[in-house]
Amino acid sequence: MPKNSNTFSSLAAWRRRLLSRAVHGGWRWVRETGAVTAERPGPLRFRRLGPGTRLAFPQGTVFGEQWIELGDHCIIAEQVTLTAGMLPGLDLGPDPVLTLGNGVVLGRGSHVVADAPVTIGADTFCGPYVYITSTNHSYDDPHEPVGRQWPRSEPVAIGPGCWLGTGAVILPGARLGRNVVVAAGAVVRGEVPDHAVVAGAPARVVRRWEAGTGWQPPLRTPAPVPVPEGVTPQQLLALAELDDA
Repeated sequence: MPKNSNTFSSLAAWRRRLLSRAVHGGWRWVRETGAVTAERPGPLRFRRLGPGTRLAFPQGTVFGEQWIELGDHCIIAEQVTLTAGMLPGLDLGPDPVLTLGNGVVLGRGSHVVADAPVTIGADTFCGPYVYITSTNHSYDDPHEPVGRQWPRSEPVAIGPGCWLGTGAVILPGARLGRNVVVAAGAVVRGEVPDHAVVAGAPARVVRRWEAGTGWQPPLRTPAPVPVPEGVTPQQLLALAELDDA
């Protein structure tokens, strides 16, 4: 009897492994097939969808894509919302409303909500769950529910080369300069100068780079070790595989 029990147990384990492989293989196929690229845009018709850009599957809410321009080689992770206008079906005029430069990365679950123009500069990287919006609720009338009052909108501009940490919020009217670092969870409004680090809610400048003096206050972490000249990406991948072995 124990022998038969072991046989049935081994058979059940084999079936579970087979089913697991089938499920994971099927999900990989679904993700690959459902991804949106310039060659395979699916039902989405963006104003521009640059070569090398990819929207991972499943996508978040996307509408107003006729007024959305995505540059080359952008990475849009899963469940990212991209919207132009307050709701689908509006005529927003001849100009783009939401523009992503080349090489922009939007982390998983991020939202970019553009009722007024929103521009994200090239090579800006966003961590997961970043929220960028050109519209905010108004509460002028104390007798009317806030959600029923007409919102206020102001353009948002994020310069090239910025890094927005996990959960950062960029509010209407914000203007970020070049190579700005936004700390995780920061809430940004107003203007941020080039080469600044901002943190807090509301965010304030906590560090800034200036020609001649460098970073003030000085950086407390050691400088990263540069990649030696002549090393190829393939060699770096081979080294990573050796570390994992």
